[in-house]
Amino acid sequence: MEERVTFPSDGLKLSGIVRVPSDLRPGERRPAFLVLHGFGGNKDNTGQIAVAKLFADWGYVTMRFDFRGCGESEGEHGRILCLDQVTDTSNAVTHLAGRAEVDPGRIAVVGSSFGAAVAVYTAGVDARVAAVISSGGWGDGERKFRGQHPTPEAWARFTKMLEEGRRYRERTGKSLMVPRYDIVPIPERLRANLNAQSIMEFPAETAQSMYDFRADDVVGKIAPRPVLLLHSANDSVTPTYESIELFKRANQPAELHLLSEVDHFMFAEDNTRVIRLIRDWLDRYFPVRARAGT
Repeated sequence: MEERVTFPSDGLKLSGIVRVPSDLRPGERRPAFLVLHGFGGNKDNTGQIAVAKLFADWGYVTMRFDFRGCGESEGEHGRILCLDQVTDTSNAVTHLAGRAEVDPGRIAVVGSSFGAAVAVYTAGVDARVAAVISSGGWGDGERKFRGQHPTPEAWARFTKMLEEGRRYRERTGKSLMVPRYDIVPIPERLRANLNAQSIMEFPAETAQSMYDFRADDVVGKIAPRPVLLLHSANDSVTPTYESIELFKRANQPAELHLLSEVDHFMFAEDNTRVIRLIRDWLDRYFPVRARAGT
């Protein structure tokens, strides 16, 4: 049911795992989902494995993969730049579209956190993406970071880090390395959601890339393709207002759901309400078997 694959992106070899539904008939083409991991994560995070299996059980082909510099993919380790990840996602669409079991006109993207922001942005600039599910994503890097570093003292430390990163690179030609929790704070109780291969240190350029990234600017271009925005009503990592602001800028069909009793790593929690909500949305907007006239 699972196949390890590689595919090219900007001359790099990226690593993925394709999962094919057990009831796929010979010669049949199914809709597919790309499963995007979060900040410094990889395809083997608990949430990404769970989503890939769940969607395959529902009848979709899935591919979870490592962005460049992450997991088993090539690229400078930890050098994560948002627009590079958008390019990686578009190249993953190209790979799936060339597979015999995939309907090339029905490839969707589901992402968590950083991967959710990348999913929305990719759909906004790549018309081949047929649908988007975003969990705990964000639309404006500066606005997000202001929520994650909320006090005047914390904001001063964060912006000083960005400035020091720029000056260090100008002076040395090298990157200033920064601990991950100085970029994106995560409460101790949630850190177990990061697996052992998660990256713990990044160049300052990564933080600057995130600061400059604005899925807000392109989310309105996704329609008439459907968008589902999910967010914890009291997210401990990414401010809840980020998905609200994305929804304000989206065009229909778009849905926003704020959920209690879950936190930022929603897909890792096996919450039945979340699962039921996603399944109902898929049946309405992106069913396994397309309805006549769609």
